[in-house]
Amino acid sequence: METRSILVLLGLLVAAGAFAEAYTWTDESGVVHYSDRPQPGAKRIDLPESKPSRPSPTTVVPTGESQTDEQTEAATTFGYDSIEIASPASEETLWNVEGVVSVSLAITPALRPGHQVRVYFDGTPQTVSGASFQLQEVWRGVHNLQAEVIDETGTLMIRSRPSRFYIQQNTVF
Repeated sequence: METRSILVLLGLLVAAGAFAEAYTWTDESGVVHYSDRPQPGAKRIDLPESKPSRPSPTTVVPTGESQTDEQTEAATTFGYDSIEIASPASEETLWNVEGVVSVSLAITPALRPGHQVRVYFDGTPQTVSGASFQLQEVWRGVHNLQAEVIDETGTLMIRSRPSRFYIQQNTVF
């Protein structure tokens, strides 16, 4: 029963955020105020609906080379559809890994030449080669992993959701 109550409460909170209103008014001193609560003489502000966006990729054309209109359009509109940490799975518990964890990423479409994968392991960034690699010195405990693809200029193309996994070690008495 508690789970259902929590889910209903979360649903109400999300719905309340979707229908938020904003108001503005100017006081006697000429100071403009903004609030989510109406005040005497306040005007309602129409807020645009927020939509998540992904950074648009940029194209670098080396000097001395020319591209056709089709190549330029394909390069500027390219974007990755998804990136996920396939292994270790989110919330997975690994046993007796001896400090080495194999990681594999699912990137759609495949990683383009010149693009790199940057991984944040427990908040520390490191560049890895390709979509499969190993993390060294991963010991017992809770660990967080997130991956992103960056292009030749260092522009972020796409980022995965954070993934948490656990390392357990057998104890010998």
